[in-house]
Amino acid sequence: MNLETLNKSISDKLQINLYKNSDPALNGVQVGDMKQEIKKIGLMVDASMEGFKVAAKEGVDMILCHHGFFWGKPLAITNTHYKRVKFLIENNISLFAAHLPLDANLEVGNNIGIAKKLDLENIEPFGMYKGNFIGVQGQLKSPTPLDEIKKILVGNNEPVYIIPGGKDLVTNVAIVSGGAPEEVYEAIEKNMDLYITGDKSHEVYHTCLENGINMISAGHYATEVYGVKQLGEWISKKFNIETVFIDIPTGA
Repeated sequence: MNLETLNKSISDKLQINLYKNSDPALNGVQVGDMKQEIKKIGLMVDASMEGFKVAAKEGVDMILCHHGFFWGKPLAITNTHYKRVKFLIENNISLFAAHLPLDANLEVGNNIGIAKKLDLENIEPFGMYKGNFIGVQGQLKSPTPLDEIKKILVGNNEPVYIIPGGKDLVTNVAIVSGGAPEEVYEAIEKNMDLYITGDKSHEVYHTCLENGINMISAGHYATEVYGVKQLGEWISKKFNIETVFIDIPTGA
């Protein structure tokens, strides 16, 4: 399948056009020859030279990432940006990025991925941002302690920042992956027991305590691996294109 056809299929799947006015990111192909045949795709959270080098060794034709190069303003092709673009072109690797569309998608998105991991029921959109919902909310099948939810999310050893401001046992959960600590205010309005995001925030600590809500900040990177993985699975099944997840954790 060539890049032009694949770009259209993925863009339609993620409904990228819905986010033209709300997402500063350039969603879709950011680097590439639209006639290139795509036989293997590297999946990663962040467009980085470290990831690109692994992708080249894996022999991929295209990288599908969550955080690409372009964020609402022109970026001169110099210095680090020049080296990254040059590497992709020299190795004949295309770059496709999907930001908010990959957070929000209710089938293959980051937030639905977290909801599936927690086995939430009655899942609905959550987190209104510039006219679009970017997160999800739902209910756990039974009231669950915060420590148990933490274990489900990241295991026993990974550090997670928890604000224990609410109930000891959690049922109602809202989720917005990545850098969205401020969405806790909507979770408070909707009487959630727990809000899950990626980044932690000094500013919302006392707000959580005073409004009786728990908050888990599980890491920006860790909460945004779900989308590229699930989208990769969809691509593999639908188009019989090989995919490989390239794990470059940032620790944040």
